[in-house]
Amino acid sequence: MNARETALDVLIACRKRAAWSNGVLKDLIERDRLDRRDAALATRLCYGILQHRGMLDFFLKQLLTGKLKDLHPVVRDILHMGLYQIYELDKVPDSAAVNESVALAKKYCRWQRGASGLVNAVLRNAVRTKGTLQQPTALEDRYSHPKALIDLLGSYVGQEALEPMLAANNDTPLTVVQVNTLKTTTESLMEALAEEEVKSYPHSWMPDCLVLSNTGNIEKLRSFKDGLFYVQDAASRLAVQCAQIPQGEKVRVLDCCAAPGGKTFAAAIAMGGQGKVRSADIHRHKTTLIQHGADRLGLHNVLVREQDATENHPTWLGKMDVVLCDVPCSGYGIIRKKPDIRYKDPKEMERLPELQLKILSKQAQYVRPGGTVIYSTCTLVRDENEGVVQAFLKHHPDFYLEPLPLPDRLPDNTSGMLALVPGQYDTDGFFIARLRRKA
Repeated sequence: MNARETALDVLIACRKRAAWSNGVLKDLIERDRLDRRDAALATRLCYGILQHRGMLDFFLKQLLTGKLKDLHPVVRDILHMGLYQIYELDKVPDSAAVNESVALAKKYCRWQRGASGLVNAVLRNAVRTKGTLQQPTALEDRYSHPKALIDLLGSYVGQEALEPMLAANNDTPLTVVQVNTLKTTTESLMEALAEEEVKSYPHSWMPDCLVLSNTGNIEKLRSFKDGLFYVQDAASRLAVQCAQIPQGEKVRVLDCCAAPGGKTFAAAIAMGGQGKVRSADIHRHKTTLIQHGADRLGLHNVLVREQDATENHPTWLGKMDVVLCDVPCSGYGIIRKKPDIRYKDPKEMERLPELQLKILSKQAQYVRPGGTVIYSTCTLVRDENEGVVQAFLKHHPDFYLEPLPLPDRLPDNTSGMLALVPGQYDTDGFFIARLRRKA
């Protein structure tokens, strides 16, 4: 298998099984044993096509003699891949983009007469007309976001921030990692990564946070296996920082809905390896992953438990100094990492606030008087963010919002709630609220 075949298999699997591209991509890169270079190309093709599908269809309509809707889905995938290489990848010769796409059509579309000829004709037409076709003007075509989603996000972030956010959603996802300061320093980790031919530079405002490139399979790096870092966006780490978790053997922290474990790890490290972090998730395979991560990082103060966040755990009532409540959400803040999120029907997300409020209400019972609850999501939908917090406060008068303690580069906060919008602060889209229980 080569990078283009792997990428095509990912696109087909995502469409047929409604699977998430990041998970399928990881599995198929491993299956096909792609080296670092081919893995990078397969990743770029998958994300690029999903990010620009609307724009690619806009051009396809001008290049086809027939109708776009009449194309078989696999042929359409192959044309998307060829067009993306021709229009967006300067290092891929046009001839290679055409020839490799024709080869894919011959292999994957043997049953469809004339498929390879159609692919050849359309892509050669694309090469001839490059730079002369009508360019998209509507936001849904230019940035490949459905109009319903654009309207929804625009109502939250405002028109001024909307287009920069849509553009940021189509950026290549950054690999952001947090330094395990219980084992190493930022400077030492950068040196270790350089020895493994991985490029790194410090995040613009989050301390002990690095942005990596040229990693290949990150789990195969010696520095990763040695537990010197873990993968987590700066916004997610900020949520833990905003909790201002104290240190001490008697400190107790609960991270509910904890998978994949980033907040658990950040809390355990912030506590200096002291105290206890209860890390809970409803899925057994995810709790196993969290435990493996804690073991790799050497975080012996982490206790992992399989637990439904909507159900009672009586022995935890009023016992926690800090509760981290990062709830299931629509995920519209991480579209650059999961570009296929944009194509999900927003109506499927309408019942999420009900679940989110139920989880927050249940988890808030576990924090002691005077303790802190951090409510967070990776979405930008008001009903899932401020709406849930306000509904919670209405029925829980023993809680109140507290200003968020933020790094210098971020604006001062007095409301106790913060929305980070993609394209503004080098982070995913994220929402954080800090709630204090009255003593």
